[in-house]
Amino acid sequence: MWDWEFAIRILPEILEGLGVTLLAVAGGMTLAILLGLAWAVMRRSTLHWVSWPTYGIVEFIRSTPLLVQLYLVYYTLAELTSGWLSPLWSGIFVLGLHYSCYTAEVYRAGLNGVPQGQWIAAKALNLTTWQTYRHVVLPQAIPPILPALGNYLIAMFKDAPLLSAITVLDVLQRAKIVGNQSFRYQEPLTIVGIIFLTLSILSGVGVSWLKRRVEASQS
Repeated sequence: MWDWEFAIRILPEILEGLGVTLLAVAGGMTLAILLGLAWAVMRRSTLHWVSWPTYGIVEFIRSTPLLVQLYLVYYTLAELTSGWLSPLWSGIFVLGLHYSCYTAEVYRAGLNGVPQGQWIAAKALNLTTWQTYRHVVLPQAIPPILPALGNYLIAMFKDAPLLSAITVLDVLQRAKIVGNQSFRYQEPLTIVGIIFLTLSILSGVGVSWLKRRVEASQS
C-alpha cells in the first residue's frame, strides 16, 4: 500500500539527485549542440579526408547503444585517466557525444535548406568559409531547426536515468538507494517517474513556445 508519510519523508533525499540530473542534461545538451554543429559542417566539407571519417564516426556512435557507450567510456577512459574522469563528467561527455550525432543531422537539414544562391552570393563577396557560415548561413539555418533541437532535449531527459548505471548519484540512483535501505520501492520510483514526467512536460511546453516564436519571427 502507498505510504504518504514515507513518501514525504524520502522526498528531500530524492530531490538531492535532481540537481545532478539537471546538470548532466544541461552539460550534455550544450556539448551536443556545439559538437553537432561541428559534425554537420565537417560532413559538408569538400575534403574527403574530413567528410568521410566524420560520416563514419557519426554513424558508428548513432548505431551503438548509449548504455554501452557509458560503460565503455567510464570503465576505460576513467581508468586511463587514473580516476580523474568522474562518473558525472563521464556521463555528461557520453550524453553530449551521443546526442551530437543526432543534432548533426538536424543541423545538416537546416544547412541544406539555405538556398544555394546565398552560398553563391557569399562566395561572390569573397567571404571566407567562417564568415559565410557566421554571417550568412547560420542565421538562416538555425531558427527553423530550434524546435527539433528542443525535442532532443526532451529525449535526453528520458535517457539521463541511464547514468545511474555508472554510479552517478542522480535522482534515480537516490531512489534506488532509498529502496535498498527501506525495502520499499513503490514510493521512491513513483516519485522519480513523476519528476521525469514533469520535466518532460515542461520541456515540451518550452519547445512548443519556441516553435511559435520562430514561426512568428519568420512570418
